[in-house]
Amino acid sequence: MIRHIVLFKLAADDETQRRDDAHGIAERLEALETQIAGIQSIRVDRDLGLVAGHWDVALVSEHDDNAALEAYQVHPAHKEAFAYISSVISDRAVVDYSL
Repeated sequence: MIRHIVLFKLAADDETQRRDDAHGIAERLEALETQIAGIQSIRVDRDLGLVAGHWDVALVSEHDDNAALEAYQVHPAHKEAFAYISSVISDRAVVDYSL
């Protein structure tokens, strides 16, 4: 099994917009769990905001194997979600590892 972790920095300065953008990211990514084979789980959460400098949103997903993760990356539903995400973030960091 592969765990895929992505951290996002939101681009907006306005707190209401940041909340809406974080919700939009979560809504789109969590919907993929039932749309793409090989995904064991997807969870998206917003940072608590208690410490300055933290990343704003975290995605943690688990995939059957590397082939399933690669299929997820190129799936049209993921590409559609990522198009939205790209429009509301300023940066992202990614790590994948085997469980």
